[in-house]
Amino acid sequence: MGALRAIFKGDRQADRVVPPSGFTAQLTLFAAGAMAFLAVFALALSLASGRLAQVWGQELAQSATVRIVAPLDQRAAQTEAALKVLQTTKGVASARALTDAEQEELLAPWFGPELAMESLPVPRLIEVVEEGEGLDPVGLRLRLSAEVPGAVLDDHSRWRAPLVAAASRLRLLGWISTLLIGAAVAAMVTLAAQAALAANAQVIAVLRLVGATDDYIARAFIRRFTLRALLGAAAGTVLGMVAVVLLPDAGEAGGFLTGLGFRGWHWVVPLMVPILVGAVAFAATGAAARRTLRELT
Repeated sequence: MGALRAIFKGDRQADRVVPPSGFTAQLTLFAAGAMAFLAVFALALSLASGRLAQVWGQELAQSATVRIVAPLDQRAAQTEAALKVLQTTKGVASARALTDAEQEELLAPWFGPELAMESLPVPRLIEVVEEGEGLDPVGLRLRLSAEVPGAVLDDHSRWRAPLVAAASRLRLLGWISTLLIGAAVAAMVTLAAQAALAANAQVIAVLRLVGATDDYIARAFIRRFTLRALLGAAAGTVLGMVAVVLLPDAGEAGGFLTGLGFRGWHWVVPLMVPILVGAVAFAATGAAARRTLRELT
């Protein structure tokens, strides 16, 4: 806590050790700002992917589809028979046959809006909504095969798992990107601190002659570079959050794009970026300063 208070309280005499401007100052500000900007998008990607995986997992796990593949003259009868079976099936909250208009809307992206359902042997679809622990797909398939030969149950398990896995991997990729950004900040701040220490080798030698300790000199560099990193990261975070807000709304058809961003309390998460960048800069500058000061003895 004492070190943190010293960073914000400051020491005018110690501050003169570190040049207030120049290449190292610009490098630190730019690196912290750019990395914070990228970190905001990495966090947005990770959080959005997590929401997407949760939504897909919950919604698809609580739904199923029954296709009625039968001749046109038998389709209505088999649809009614399948609905009766579903109404007496444990774990089924509701079941209803989609209308021609609804099926045309589903097929419109592939066949166009002028599709005539009567001209194609399109199966009748029954939407099934599950409840509680859900239905038993094996048992329901056996009942349907016995009572409704043209009914085919699709519980979405074949393609639900790959979708959820893909969203989970995107979330992991976002967190890995955030960690790599933190490592890049540490590397850049370390290089900038070492360059500043090397450029002020003569000043450091004079300070030692008048009795300044290495801890005193190191604190001066730590404070200056930590504050620069905080300032740059704060600016980059604000710009990143504004950019996320300004992302275009792709509408309902956008799927993943409409969810890319922050929702609810997730807006607090990017506000932690400047603090984390400052902590990384504090640790990286401290290690670089002490190592370089030992080399200058």
